[in-house]
Amino acid sequence: METIRAYLERKHEELRLLNDCLRSRFDLACPRSVDEVVRSKFQITAALRAEHELQEWKATETAWSHTADPVSGPFAFSYDYQRADLTVRGPSFYELDWGCTSTAVYTASGMAAISAVLLASAQIVEKADVLVLPGSYGETLELIQGFVPHLRLEVLKLPLGDAFVPANSPRILLLDSCSFAGAFEAALRCDGSGLDLLVFDTTCFAGRSGRIRRVLRWARRYGIPQVLVRSHNKLDSLGAEYGRLGSAVFVQGNEHQQQRAGGVEWARLASETRSAVRLLGGAALPAHFPPFAGSAAYWALTKRRVAAILRNGRSTARYFAAKLPALSAELHFTHGLYVTLRGKRVLDEAAARQAAEKMSSELRGEGFPIRHAGSFGFDFAATEWFHDATTDQYSVRVAVPDLPTELWNDLAAAIARWWMAHQR
Repeated sequence: METIRAYLERKHEELRLLNDCLRSRFDLACPRSVDEVVRSKFQITAALRAEHELQEWKATETAWSHTADPVSGPFAFSYDYQRADLTVRGPSFYELDWGCTSTAVYTASGMAAISAVLLASAQIVEKADVLVLPGSYGETLELIQGFVPHLRLEVLKLPLGDAFVPANSPRILLLDSCSFAGAFEAALRCDGSGLDLLVFDTTCFAGRSGRIRRVLRWARRYGIPQVLVRSHNKLDSLGAEYGRLGSAVFVQGNEHQQQRAGGVEWARLASETRSAVRLLGGAALPAHFPPFAGSAAYWALTKRRVAAILRNGRSTARYFAAKLPALSAELHFTHGLYVTLRGKRVLDEAAARQAAEKMSSELRGEGFPIRHAGSFGFDFAATEWFHDATTDQYSVRVAVPDLPTELWNDLAAAIARWWMAHQR
């Protein structure tokens, strides 16, 4: 259990890490409230972005100045016109097992990364099956169905049984960190030898999460080529949504993996993805790389804040299961970062959005740190409408924040009371 005092001291460390990246630093006192933490964090990161633009004024889209040497903290960049050939030198957002090598392609968002990978796969295979688990990210499924015609979407159901057995077409497993916990665990208990490629969306896992390494070890056991796709403006920016940034990281395979892939030349996928990013105009912006990332202090603070969110998430799932058994939609996402609540009557998108906004507004009026915001990983609770693309059901998502234990328990109880009162 973390006390308010310990929490504010930890937040002061986060603010100091951000502030130390500024040339003109703020005069920082230890914050006295959650609102002060949030306000200071967003003010400092706004100043960081502004300083970057002022310092890197020569690094324009046309790369007109040969003396430009754009950097953002530990990240250094080189590129020509429109960043079509963007090269990034800097720390990895992952901690891969010893002996692994990887190639990163950075993009303007997480969706830009997975879009480029899936569209690039058309240069490797004429047709393929994409296997997805219940709870997978709705926009990814929408992308496949609407814009990637060479991929046939197959939504798996539990029990998985022989879902991964070889077929006439190449088989791609799209493993999503926002899928339901039971489905995610079931997938890792399956024999993956029939799969030709793993595309792993790691967005909802911390970059150094042991679950990422566990998935990669599972894939290596069966010789499956691996691509990690990610949105970085959530768990990788200390809750400040520093900037829109995504990546596709290609984990290099061994000799067994290359033989296992047979005639499917997945080794080409990294270069084809680079081409897709160039042609789609989806290259990353240097200004969106968080300059505070990569240090030992950054990783220590990130670990502590994600651990606090996960602790709060587990207690929330237990509490809502006891207090809202008939009104809980899904409490056990594999990431543990948010839960969803259903209405007594079926919700559509408009009704779910309205409920999320009204609940946040009224509870914030009572003094609780909660906002209507469409993301997660903040220092405040965030509510938004949620669409389960596999069931076509709408609900309200409650993103669990990094808050001290007692304060979050009080807020979770207030959410449960509000939801029950407004569903009668």
